Amino acid sequence: MTVVTSLERDALARALLLARELKRRNPWRPLPGPQTLAFNSKADVIGYGGAAGGGKTDLACGKTLTQHQKVLVLRREATQLTGIIDRFTELIGSRDGYNGAERIWRLPDRKLQIEFGSTPALDDWNKYQGRPHDLLIFDEAANFLEGQVRALLGWLRSVDPKQRCQALLTFNPPTTADGRWIIDFFAPWLDPKHPVPAEPGELRWFAMIDGKEVEVPDGQSFVHGGDLIKPMSRTFIPSRVSDNPYLMGTGYMATLQSLPEPLRSQMLHGDFQAGVEDDPWQVIPTGWVEIAMARWSRPDKLPPMDSMGIDVARGGKDSTVIARRHGMWFDAPLTYPGSATPDGPTVAGLALAASRDGAIHHIDVIGVGSSPYDFLRQANQPVIGVNVSEKALGMDQSGRLSFFNLRSELWWRMREALDPANNTGIALPNDNRLRADLCAPTWEVRSASIKVESRDEILARIGRSPDYGSAYILALIDTPKRRNLPGSRRKSNDHDPYAVLG
Repeated sequence: MTVVTSLERDALARALLLARELKRRNPWRPLPGPQTLAFNSKADVIGYGGAAGGGKTDLACGKTLTQHQKVLVLRREATQLTGIIDRFTELIGSRDGYNGAERIWRLPDRKLQIEFGSTPALDDWNKYQGRPHDLLIFDEAANFLEGQVRALLGWLRSVDPKQRCQALLTFNPPTTADGRWIIDFFAPWLDPKHPVPAEPGELRWFAMIDGKEVEVPDGQSFVHGGDLIKPMSRTFIPSRVSDNPYLMGTGYMATLQSLPEPLRSQMLHGDFQAGVEDDPWQVIPTGWVEIAMARWSRPDKLPPMDSMGIDVARGGKDSTVIARRHGMWFDAPLTYPGSATPDGPTVAGLALAASRDGAIHHIDVIGVGSSPYDFLRQANQPVIGVNVSEKALGMDQSGRLSFFNLRSELWWRMREALDPANNTGIALPNDNRLRADLCAPTWEVRSASIKVESRDEILARIGRSPDYGSAYILALIDTPKRRNLPGSRRKSNDHDPYAVLG
């Protein structure tokens, strides 16, 4: 029989108290491998995950409890927050300090505040505007709109100069076209076509220059256009169930292996090229756009320029985009932030500088497009004003369906041009934003008419205006050239939307 002395009992009691205190102060440690790499990463923006079971939720909880002071945890829908709140409860040991009505967890002894939120609607990110956080967690980030994520990254900061500020984006491969932005966002790691691939955990730096995100060599601040620009670092670290010993013995691996394709490749292997499905009512299938982009290469000598499409910035984050067409070969887009195109004469000057060979300027004259149109017309330039809200008199290729308006017809003509069965030879520049814009609109049938989503409807659904796509559908218009062609608007009673007007 073993006799335990009072001194030994006191020592054991002190050891238990010490263990509880250590757990209270540091209740979580990362798993060896990818989770540790992500936990220790110095990147401003960390992408983590890919496959299911790699410990994404635990990483979010662990970084919160051990590295940060003011944290915002977001899911696209509020009902999806239950799982991560439950995991926090397990790690903390109780729900003391949690206010369910406010969805805020206050832990004064840790100097920690955790806020839980959601952004189901496009502008819901505004609810968190002006409230700095030193850790932003976007759980299942591919479900968010890109604009929501980028807007909230602007509030990633702390009043504590010693506090590192980071964003953590956890996600599996996207299953819909709307989630494809995450692949572009982490392109050096996820896009197999990226010219300079990055290793897991490697830091890359990105800066916004003239409204376009550009990868830069390092994190050094620089001046551009009178503004001081500070690049942000970014990384991605893949993980899968085989990196998580807690799940390896539970049969979860077998569950993932039994999933049907493409879910099996996505959830088991983190394959970002598998199973991203187009909306069944998407105007232009993604595969058709990618075929046209794979065909593109710059010729030694360009054929004459036939047409230009000009989509004028409508303010905010919109850009003025100029598309140039040489036969069925389209040149790379010319893009200018709205701040650089404040008036009609400026836009008209950029269009004239880009024009060659008497190419016809096609410009959307609704709203802000009317000013550069008027300026080009007064300058006696070959310009066609296109009012996309007007009646369309054409029919689709089958001859059975009409169009709701001219906008619907123009988008459908691009669909027909890109259809591989039509063998048009169309070649488009390999531009991620152009690809996304051309694949953005959906359509429906109304009384035997094809109706394509309006610009405002697309903006409300995905959080951006398809400026690039709009410029290229305008450039596709095949207006014959004429010498000394005076500009003129298309009138409602004109029977050919592509006719030259005088």
